[in-house]
Parts: sequence; structure tokens; C-alpha cells
Amino acid sequence: MSTVAYGQREVARARYAVAAVFAVHGAVTGSFATRVPWIQDHAGVSAGQLGLALAFPALGASLAMPLAGSVSHRFGARTALRGLLALWTLALVLPSLAPNLLTLCLALFVYGATAGMSDVAMNALGVEIENRLDRSIMSGLHGMWSTGALVGSAAGTLAAHLGADARLHHVLAAAVLTVVGLVACSWVLDLQPAEDEDPPPRFALPPRSALLIGAVGFCAVFAEGASLDWSAVYLRDELETSAGLAAACTTGFTLTMALARLAGDRIVDRFGAVRVVRVSGVLATVGGLLVVVGGHPAVAMAGFALMGLGIAVVVPLCFAAAGRAGSNPSLAIAGVATITYTSGLVAPSAIGGLAQATSLVVSFGLVTVLACCLVVFAKVLRVGDRDRPKIAPAKAGVPDRQA
Repeated sequence: MSTVAYGQREVARARYAVAAVFAVHGAVTGSFATRVPWIQDHAGVSAGQLGLALAFPALGASLAMPLAGSVSHRFGARTALRGLLALWTLALVLPSLAPNLLTLCLALFVYGATAGMSDVAMNALGVEIENRLDRSIMSGLHGMWSTGALVGSAAGTLAAHLGADARLHHVLAAAVLTVVGLVACSWVLDLQPAEDEDPPPRFALPPRSALLIGAVGFCAVFAEGASLDWSAVYLRDELETSAGLAAACTTGFTLTMALARLAGDRIVDRFGAVRVVRVSGVLATVGGLLVVVGGHPAVAMAGFALMGLGIAVVVPLCFAAAGRAGSNPSLAIAGVATITYTSGLVAPSAIGGLAQATSLVVSFGLVTVLACCLVVFAKVLRVGDRDRPKIAPAKAGVPDRQA
């Protein structure tokens, strides 16, 4: 994309700036999720109407994601990310202002659209930095997203415990996160399109390579969405545990995912993406089997924790592979992001529908099968030279590659 030369120090600084952007993005999500009950009461919607409204973020993201590439091409990567991230952080305020179902759906549509476009822009920059450093960083970046989500959730939990109005909470959170995001964006790479580079289409179907890579991400995100939304219900209803123990299971799953992502880059550099995803699929499959056949709370909790460990690095590696596939990385990344967002939308309702027709045990049997698919289809992530395991660290002083 860019002909601008950057030294290793500038690229390393940009890595930490993008990591801060990922954390800000996650913090918005965590801040919103903890105040959904307040938003439901304020809008006066039923549980069924809330479920309908919560489908609009994924709808907005899916429709807006393909636009991110053309925005970056027109304004440059740094300016585009700065604007899209600010729109996302400020959109946090909208759902809490909605007085009814219609306005809530519209607010969540905008919320999801800005989330999706900023998600594509920051992942595209992350992949560019990873390629220039010639070592894996995407897992760690997504680990920073999880860390930000945990911090945002903790702050939201405190605000809810204090009985704070979500409108005030979200205005303050949006202000802080917007400032942090704008400062962080000042240090990312200022990539500009080459003079002879054609602008990407505003709307286009994902390339075939993105579909295959996205299918791997679909399996991982399906398992993630199912576990996040249904693990506590599984322990409470199927294994008859207390509400506290059931909630602890979800927390354990989230923590193993975050820790695995933060530690995942060194493992990927050592063994390569394909091997890591195959082993991850094995871990997630074993975890799913423990959930399905364990029959004891401790075994099921271990299974969910193992599943979180197994699927943690898959989506970051899918984005990294998409960024190396074909001549239009932004379009491929947008395609993978759209598929994974769709999976996150489908998973909770699919698990619930199957559980209604059969049982939650059968539902998580499906999750286990999808986890096993990670082992089978991991080879589609073998894109470009970066999948080769590293024998030794790169020597200092080697000039960075140009995009």
C-alpha cells in the first residue's frame, strides 16, 4: 500500500500504538455490555425485543466493513483509523440515549457499523506492522483487545453497582476513550496508497481466499460465542450448580482466552500458524468433549477453560493470513471480519434453538465438531512466507520490508 520507509524503531513504536488502539476498541465493548440491563429498562423493551435489537450491531458491522478499505485509501491509514475509532468510541453513548425499540435498533446499527469499520482498519494496520517486523504480533494485539474489554467491563460493573446513570457513565467513558484513542493513533504508521494504486470498490464480495480463511474463523468464533453466552447456563441447568459457580466458569473461559492471546505470538513464531491452529483445534476439541461427557462441574469448567485456550489465537491468525492473501489485504480482512461477525451473531441463537429442540449437551456436541474442524482446515492459513517456523530470531539491523 505504502512507499513510505520506516525504521525499526518507528515500526516498533507503531506496534505499541496499535496495541493501545485495540485496547480502546475492547474497552468500548466491555463498557456497553455491562450496561445492557439499564439500557433495556430505559428503552422499555422486553427480552424478545432486546434480542432483536442486539442483532443490529452485527448487521451494521457486516454492511459497513467493506467500506473501510475505500476510507483508508482515500484518507490514508492513520487519518482513517483516527476518524473511524473516534466515531466508534463516541457511538458508545447512543444506545443509552434511546427511549424506545426503534431508536435503540438505529443506535445499535450505528454502533455496530462504526465498530466494524474501525475493526477492519486497526487489523489492517496490525497486519502491516506484523509484516514489517517479520514476527507474529496479531495474537498479542487481540489479547490487548480482551484486556481492554475486561477493564471496560470492570468499570461498567462498578458503575452499575453504584447505580450510576448509564448515560453519564457512557459519556464519561466515551470522552476518556476518545482522547486515548486519538493520542494512540498519532503514533501508528501513516500509510498512503501508491500513486498508481486503484481505489478498492466500495462494496465487493470477499475473495475466495478470504472465504476459506473466514470459514476457519467462523468455527472459532462460533465456539467463542456459544461458550460466552451459554457456559453459565450449561453449568446451572445441566449440572445444577450455583449461580456464582456458573458465572465463575464464564470468567475462567474469558481469562484463558486473554492470557493465551497475550502469550500466543512467541508460540506462533516458533511453530508456525498452521501447527499452532492444529494443536489449538485439538485442545478445543478435548475441551468440548470434557463439557459434553464430563458430567461434573469441575470437569465442565476445565473443559470450557481448555476450549478458551484452544480457540484464543485462531481469529488473530485468520486476520494475519487474510492480510497476506491476494493483492487487496483490506478487502480480504473485511471479508474475514464479516464472516466472523456473522458467526458471533448466529452462534448464541443457534445454540439456543438446538438446545430447545434437544438439549444443551447436544448443542455443545456441535461446538465440539466445529472445534475439530480447526484441525482439519488449519492448512488454509498457510499463506506467504510468514507461516514458516522461525529457527532463530531475526538479526538486528536488517532493513524493514516495504509494503
